[in-house]
Amino acid sequence: MKMLQTLILDGNFFNGTVPDWFDSFSNLTNLSIQHNRLEGPLPLSIGRMHSLTRLSLSGNGISGRIPDLSGLSSLEVLDMEDNELDSELPLMPEMLVTVLLGKNRLSGDIPKQIGELSRLQHLDLSFNLLEGTLLTSLFSLPNLTYLNLASNKLTGFLPVSLTCGNQLGFVDISANMLMGGLPSCLSSKLNKMVVKLGGNCLTIDLQNQHEASYCQAHSKGKLSKTKKLGLLVGSIGGVTCITLLLMLVFLVICRRNHQPPTAKECLSKPVVDNSATGLSSQHLANTRYPSKAMKLVTQVLPSYRAFSLEDLKEATKNFESSSYIGEGTAGKLYKGKLENGTYVAIRCIIFSKRYSIRNLKLRLDLLSKLRHPHLVCLLGNCIDETDDSNVDRVFLVYEYVPNGNFHAHLSECSMDGVLKWSDRLAAVIGIAKAVHFLHTGVIPGFFSNHLQTHNILFDEHFVAKLSDYGLFIITEEIQKNEARYDDQKTLQSKSKAPEEDTEDDVYSFGLILLETLVGPSRVGKGQALFLNELEQKRLLDPIVIGTSSHESLSTVVSLTNKCLSMEVLLRPSIEDVLWNLHYATQVQATLDCDGGSGFGSQA
Repeated sequence: MKMLQTLILDGNFFNGTVPDWFDSFSNLTNLSIQHNRLEGPLPLSIGRMHSLTRLSLSGNGISGRIPDLSGLSSLEVLDMEDNELDSELPLMPEMLVTVLLGKNRLSGDIPKQIGELSRLQHLDLSFNLLEGTLLTSLFSLPNLTYLNLASNKLTGFLPVSLTCGNQLGFVDISANMLMGGLPSCLSSKLNKMVVKLGGNCLTIDLQNQHEASYCQAHSKGKLSKTKKLGLLVGSIGGVTCITLLLMLVFLVICRRNHQPPTAKECLSKPVVDNSATGLSSQHLANTRYPSKAMKLVTQVLPSYRAFSLEDLKEATKNFESSSYIGEGTAGKLYKGKLENGTYVAIRCIIFSKRYSIRNLKLRLDLLSKLRHPHLVCLLGNCIDETDDSNVDRVFLVYEYVPNGNFHAHLSECSMDGVLKWSDRLAAVIGIAKAVHFLHTGVIPGFFSNHLQTHNILFDEHFVAKLSDYGLFIITEEIQKNEARYDDQKTLQSKSKAPEEDTEDDVYSFGLILLETLVGPSRVGKGQALFLNELEQKRLLDPIVIGTSSHESLSTVVSLTNKCLSMEVLLRPSIEDVLWNLHYATQVQATLDCDGGSGFGSQA
């Protein structure tokens, strides 16, 4: 085993911490343990694996500090994104080409040393807690092609004199606290560069920017922390004295007690469910991926509430035509604006037969507990009661997701507006995660989730979210009422076992994959086109062919065929779907980092 050079353990169910004996493999160059259940801190021994060229630990629940990796002189790819890492950024090895540390809790300033990595091509530090001013030297790195610093707490002004390297083609600095104008080197019109700037306080693109005071207040708040430090230190002495006095009083009271609490009493404290997410401890314990379940607990999510009909009428100006968005299988949809300025989407479901209020509330309570980063958040409901026991219609109030749906983005005629292959993969992976959560993240699972590209929406950060999920628990009651007049045989033919519902979602997901590959115009309603190698160039979207690697594309084509199999038992599980999509993304990212492109390229 000492001669082992490559060890890939991706997409399994390994738990516990990362072992500290990997450094015993003195010839190991590629270590990949992505998408498992690993947690806890990283061992210091990783910093002694001097032969490593690639280290991939993404998609786990690893926490704590990133160890010192500066001694890994051969390391070219560092991928630890989508974990729970919560330290400052360490010094990086000089030979790095790709650094993926997004979706963690990394804090502090971006070290100046990262701006000196001359070989760096791909840097993703998005969705962290990084602070300080923007490190301008990153933009001028000679080989950098991709820079993503979105969704951090970076402050200050963009310098007019900012220079960009000749290779830089993608920059995302959205959702920070940046101010000022747009440097000429970031003008996408002049340089044919993809630049995302929304959610800052810049003086351009005002529709997607905050007021300057928003970012100024944050900067002042940060500066005031140092001024308050002296006062804080001075206060500690006084607080300490008071605390000591209280402890003395407490000890006196304890001595007066006849008996101390027994061990049984100390251990009998009940476990309280987490009301912030609506998911009980038992539900979280039964989630297939515990580390992912813990991420749900840490999200700051709005609480579920009941709305009055007057609230919704005011939000939609009495449901006037200008607020009407459209109508789907579940009813009409309206856009509204609440009193606090929050935009919402309001779904009206009308029942053909009277619905028991008690029954409806039980089902709505189940829906209200569904919280996931890739689900459109259900904020509340309004039950329009006809009397004390029945209801004719219900309004479901969702967060408003502003950037259109997947179907529309796949239908764009402009080359600038069409999603490239890596963007499409990111979208379908997000939805696959949502479906996996609906099936296995709560008990009982939610199936038959109306999966289609029209129901995949993009938020302000272009994160894909599934809408209209779980509505079968409401609509199935209507179907049951209407079916009471059918004979027993007909009723049985309409019923489906849960496992069949699961396969229905997988089949529907296959249709989404097909539309991702060939575009909406070539997919008829309910039509399943089975793509073989001879048909690919004729049927595939030209954008897909032009921006994908051969191995990545072939993986998704094969997965699509399996999902669309007419034999239910031959369709993959949603776990298999996720694994294959992650693999397709990984080989595509490898090709992008190596500088290859196009359908004929080998990953």
